[in-house]
Parts: sequence; C-alpha cells; structure tokens
Amino acid sequence: MQEADEKQMFRQRIWDLMERTNVASFPRHVHGRIPNFVGARRAAKRLASTEEFARARVVKVNPDSPQRPVRELAMRAGKLVLVPTPRLRGQFYLLDPSIVDPEYASSISGFTRVGERVDVESAPNIDLVVVGSVAVSPSGFRGMGLALMFGVLLAGLLASLLFTPLVVSLLGRYTWWPKRMRSGGQ
Repeated sequence: MQEADEKQMFRQRIWDLMERTNVASFPRHVHGRIPNFVGARRAAKRLASTEEFARARVVKVNPDSPQRPVRELAMRAGKLVLVPTPRLRGQFYLLDPSIVDPEYASSISGFTRVGERVDVESAPNIDLVVVGSVAVSPSGFRGMGLALMFGVLLAGLLASLLFTPLVVSLLGRYTWWPKRMRSGGQ
C-alpha cells in the first residue's frame, strides 16, 4: 500500500472513531479537515501552563476551529497572535490584544474582520508555533498532511531560528506510524 493511501486510510479511521465516540464537537462532519474535539479548551489551558507559552511574546496559531481556545488564551495573556490566512494564501492576520477583543478575534469570522493583514516580511518574529493535525507519528515529526507540513516549513522560515518551540495539538487519542496504531492516552 502506498504511504499516501495508508495516511488517508488512517485519517478515515480516526475521523470515523471521533464521530462514533462523540469526541468530535461543533462544527460537525469531521471528515476531510482538522476537526474540533472535546477537550480542545483543556488542551489549550495545558499549553498555556507551559514555560514555552509563558516566555512567548508572539504566537503563531493555525486558523482551525480546535485552535480557537489557544488563540483566545494567548491574547488574554497579552500575546500577539499570528493566524495564517485560510487556504495557505501566504499572509497572516495579526491580532493585537490591546486593540481587539480576544473572544471575538479568536473566531474565524472575528480574526478575518478585525485582524491586521500582514505579509511574511512584515510579520513579527514568532516565539511559539501551534498547529493541529488529525494524527502525528509517536516522535511528533511525521505529519499527516500537506497543510501541516507547509505550516511547519513556513513557520520555520518565519521564525528564522532553529530553537522556536513547535506544539502540535493531537486531535484524537491515537498516534500513527506505518503499520501501527497505539493509544496516546490523555
């Protein structure tokens, strides 16, 4: 089986499992995207308790719905938030909590209305990158899609430092590596 076919098969299994066990949350129909999940806010709070989050002044957070709590908590902590424009258009929305309401600006409709559009060259240096994925490998380096890979590469270029922390919010309870699936626990 080709690796791409195997990845798609595994994504399908995770999406089906999320629907069947009701760990998916609004908006529903999880297939074909990075779905929201029960526990997204708890995961964001856990991230917010880390030293890396505390040190960060600028946080890049993907526009996916399960990352909304991360965007909101980052702004409430006084951090600038960079959100890539949806569908990988090469620009960002810059959210400054001294100017925008964190609750409203954390939503997709909010950040597209009140965020300042900036290009790669004028974006501030990123201190922390947060992305989501349907599943990742146990080592955390083998992503499950082109969007994740592109996001990580773009973030690496923007950060211009090798030591910028990168966080992947694993949606679901399983990690993946070819031919294996194992529970990732909580």
